[in-house]
Amino acid sequence: MTQTSTGGTTRRWPSFGVQVLVGMLAGVLLGLVARSLPGGEANWLTQMLHTIGQSFVQLLKALVPPLVFTAIVGSIAALRELRNAARLVAQTLLWFAITAGIAVTIGIVLGLVIQPGLHAGIDQTTAALPATTGSWVDFLKGLIPANFLGITASTTQADAQLSTTLSFNVLQIIVAAIAIGAAAVRIGEAGAPFLAFNASALQIFRRLLRWVIALTPIGTAALIGDAAVRYGWSTLSSLGAFAGAIYLGLALVLFVVYPLLLAAHGLSPLRFFALAWPAIQLGFVSRSSVGTLPLTEEVTERALGVPRAYTSFAVPLAATTKMDGCAAIYPAISAIFVAQFFGVPLHFGDYLLIVFVSVLGSAATAGMTGATVMLTLTLSTLGLPLDGVGLLLAIDPILDMGRTAVNVAGQALVPTIVAKRAGILDLARFRAGGAEAVANGVALPA
Repeated sequence: MTQTSTGGTTRRWPSFGVQVLVGMLAGVLLGLVARSLPGGEANWLTQMLHTIGQSFVQLLKALVPPLVFTAIVGSIAALRELRNAARLVAQTLLWFAITAGIAVTIGIVLGLVIQPGLHAGIDQTTAALPATTGSWVDFLKGLIPANFLGITASTTQADAQLSTTLSFNVLQIIVAAIAIGAAAVRIGEAGAPFLAFNASALQIFRRLLRWVIALTPIGTAALIGDAAVRYGWSTLSSLGAFAGAIYLGLALVLFVVYPLLLAAHGLSPLRFFALAWPAIQLGFVSRSSVGTLPLTEEVTERALGVPRAYTSFAVPLAATTKMDGCAAIYPAISAIFVAQFFGVPLHFGDYLLIVFVSVLGSAATAGMTGATVMLTLTLSTLGLPLDGVGLLLAIDPILDMGRTAVNVAGQALVPTIVAKRAGILDLARFRAGGAEAVANGVALPA
């Protein structure tokens, strides 16, 4: 329980994890109420839930570009103080590949055993080409910043009105920040004022982050309620075998593979999930690894005990390239589904290609619509019909919740394991922490 003092009295609040759980339950109830009101998705309660939920996600996303940039620059400077910094980077990438390889293998096995493409209650006429596709060229182009911070503007016209929106590519921000941080370190004393300013800016953005994350229970209620109204569970009936295979694969990775890896490194799985659960919960309801990135970073450092210098490098990198849900389980089962549905035989070499794309290709989704882009990248590599993506879009929002939760868990897991193997993990903090520590040290403003 957290405590605040007002006028000589002590007010006791539930822990942050409990607050988020209450928000989820409230969201389900509000969603059920909204579905019962006249007007469907146009009634006032549905609109209010949608507005509040999207506003919360936008607040999180607004902090991502400055927080990632300042954190990466600061980590480049701080990595000088860590032993074997290059080895840490190599170990991080290696464990990204190991966990992705395990996840995609599980996806392939489930796809072959459950055979979701042979049990689909949908017609081939519903197949359609996706609006967004991915390619290796997109990935290579995405590495080059379009401008100083990889922020772009796009203008669209609807009903004779022009609207301009800003978007950012996190991978481009990381590339720019690494280059600028390395240059600032390289020039020595001349770069010291810039690094000092960057450190100050990072602390400011961290404080803003705490204020925004304090709203998480409210945002959670709105997002869950909105999802219950707009998507529900009725759309699962026609693709039940496919959805079941996806969620079974996600559950095996989250509750079997990850705990085994933690236990193999002498870390308590229960403790890890108690500490990382706020970020995993937020990933589930927000459906955005990038939007959850600030909380994932805070949880990894302050609760799990990973040093800040390493956390601020590994977690932003993981948020764009470490996606066991979107880039391993999902494309593996989906590719097998499409092949079975259209009667296209797959051979041993094709399954090896699925593993290859999942292990090496998840970075191609950075800054884009992750799961759809990754799926089209896999299908195009295998030569399968892209029209099959249209079959799966109806239930994609429901699947995306579980995918993102697994993504976020993996993004906290790998830095924790690598830090433990390198002997830099704060074991006292990890073992003494809990949901209470997350509430006090991460989620609630001081």
